[in-house]
Amino acid sequence: MTAASAPPRNAAELGFAEQFRAAAGGAASPARAAAFRRFEIAGLPTRRVESWHYTDLRAALTKPAPISAPPGEATIAAAQARLAALPRLAPTRFALVDGVFVAALSDPPPAGVTLAPPPPPAPAVDDPMLALNLAFAEGGLAVTVAPGAAPQAIEIVHLIGGEGPRAVYSRLAVAIGADARAMLVERFVGAGGETQRHASTAIDIAAGGGLAHIAAIEDAPGLHVESQLAELGERAALDGFGFVGGGALARRQIFARLTGAEARIGLAGLGLLDGSRHADTTLEVVHAAPRGESREFYRHIVADEAVGVFQGKVIVKPGAQKTDGAMKSQAILLSPEATMNAKPELEIFADDVVCGHGATIGALDPEQLFYLEARGLPRAEAEAMLLEAFAAEAIGRVADANLAEALVALTRDWLGRRGRGRPS
Repeated sequence: MTAASAPPRNAAELGFAEQFRAAAGGAASPARAAAFRRFEIAGLPTRRVESWHYTDLRAALTKPAPISAPPGEATIAAAQARLAALPRLAPTRFALVDGVFVAALSDPPPAGVTLAPPPPPAPAVDDPMLALNLAFAEGGLAVTVAPGAAPQAIEIVHLIGGEGPRAVYSRLAVAIGADARAMLVERFVGAGGETQRHASTAIDIAAGGGLAHIAAIEDAPGLHVESQLAELGERAALDGFGFVGGGALARRQIFARLTGAEARIGLAGLGLLDGSRHADTTLEVVHAAPRGESREFYRHIVADEAVGVFQGKVIVKPGAQKTDGAMKSQAILLSPEATMNAKPELEIFADDVVCGHGATIGALDPEQLFYLEARGLPRAEAEAMLLEAFAAEAIGRVADANLAEALVALTRDWLGRRGRGRPS
């Protein structure tokens, strides 16, 4: 689209420009200024952008919320109490409050792990919302695992520190050294309907390294845009899982590049949608080296008038011979008004590969429901039992038993809330 044919800026885009000028004060770093310029040129994504075809953010986002100020003493004290009441999912916890790392609320890093501010933003992929995040995010955290280290699991809690309209921008950078192993859990908590959250996580895994990464949206923001970038070196491995349990409009987008030979990536997720919520998972996996392996497995349960989106694209570059890829998306619709959009894709430019994809969308099996009801289960309980079993197959991709059980508990809570709102 040329500048002459570009649509005029809407109120939200003008608002972002005003916020950037005010935040920068005329002295933005070249990297941040370049990032915002990329956003300005592209604008908020619409259905005309292929990767955003099912999520028209320009229509949905009419006004940017005020940028959240760095947390003060009162906010940190309140956050401390809220964190104390939040059960831990890992031995080590780091806390970001309104996008800012707070050392006073965080544990010391375990042996082999160092913490630092995130590096300057870099244009890793061409996406307007990632560019917006890189332009505005000033807080954040860089976690580095030393070569050969294998620390205990780490939990990073992204906590919203208060109520009312606020936009929160955060950046997380994770570097896994050669032959190191780590597990990282990102939890998004505390947001209400007036929160607009923009988060990015950049993952770099060196040769022979491995990372298990779990991200969970446990709260209910008005907007959640989460960008994940991953680069895998030779024999590196990434196992990722995304849990989407809340948010009026949630978008998780993953850009992964397998740049080393024999790299392996496994991505999975579960989306639980009700009401009029909209949840979009879009991923792009690029095989740029030979003998790589990728697996993607996503499941959605969509109720009421909610809308689910899964877009997955696997690209096999020339020279990435012996690539082995498989992608699957499955969804259950619980009402005639529920919608699921699934678009798995393959782009293959090598001739010696094994790749496939598939997508299914359906309803609960009436014969299975009849079987359970005939044995005395109320319909709501019968549905919940079948839906939990459906969700459990996705959660089963999480290797850690304690984390998997925590995700099952979140699923049961969602099913329980839905069941209490329906007649038996």
